[in-house]
Amino acid sequence: MELETLGNDSFVTKFVLLGLTDSAALQPILFVVFLLAYVATIGGNFSILAAILIESKLHTPMYFFLGNLSLLDVGCITVTVPAMLQQFLYNDRSIFYRACLSQLFFFHFLAGADCFLLTVMAYDRYLAICHPLTYSTRMSWGIQKASVGMSCVFSFTNALTQTVALSTLKFCGPNVINHFYCDLPQLFQLSCSSIQLNEQLLFVAAAFMGIAPLVLITVSYAHVVAAVLRIRSADGRKKAFSTCGSHLTVVGIFYGTGVFSYMRLGSVEASDKDKGIGILNTVISPMLNPLIYSLRNPDVKGALQRMFTRR
Repeated sequence: MELETLGNDSFVTKFVLLGLTDSAALQPILFVVFLLAYVATIGGNFSILAAILIESKLHTPMYFFLGNLSLLDVGCITVTVPAMLQQFLYNDRSIFYRACLSQLFFFHFLAGADCFLLTVMAYDRYLAICHPLTYSTRMSWGIQKASVGMSCVFSFTNALTQTVALSTLKFCGPNVINHFYCDLPQLFQLSCSSIQLNEQLLFVAAAFMGIAPLVLITVSYAHVVAAVLRIRSADGRKKAFSTCGSHLTVVGIFYGTGVFSYMRLGSVEASDKDKGIGILNTVISPMLNPLIYSLRNPDVKGALQRMFTRR
């Protein structure tokens, strides 16, 4: 165990991430699987972003937000997977204290921005379907940029607050984290000082960044469904629902995994379920988002086809 002595106290300078498995035979297989998942995620999200930039038909608020969501997905998987691949490659599971805090900060910053951006996207669909005549005014270019900027500011503030609060805790041993990346629930279990303030801050963050956005998304789509059901044309209803179906699928995956991860703070023992949910949250979700949007959205699908077949 790496310890640093200050006065009569000793503090952890390194943590050990147990990762996904102890089996030496499985590690090369997992390295290949997660490397392919990482490459697929980077390629898929940048393909979506390139299609949005190149195709003039996609220069609308909805796809502007989708492009930013793709960038956040690339950031989320980059925070966790390359470090995990390095652990598989060099068989070194240690991570320095400051590197652990950095990983924690960037993960919460990017995931928090995802929360707010998904809420903005739901509001965008509400305006487009329920208030089409005033849509261009209410969702102007300035409002689009301000919405993305405020999402990042709120998320940055929360991530910084959680990281600074965690840095005040003492870690005097043990230093083994039963996970493949640094996150709050697992670090709380290793602290040898009171985590009451940290849990309160996390509760406030969950209400502000989890519950409130989810309520706003639900209310927005309740109005959208009511408006769509009033459309007489079957084709019109189908088109309206198709533009919302992809977003609702992403919201379901994102919030489903997030709620499970942070509602288990009272659990003393970390389990393999936490690792499975972590994989869904940090790897599977960013990888699936481009597929969900390209397969369910004819505009994105057409733009990608034209982009890859154009000489």
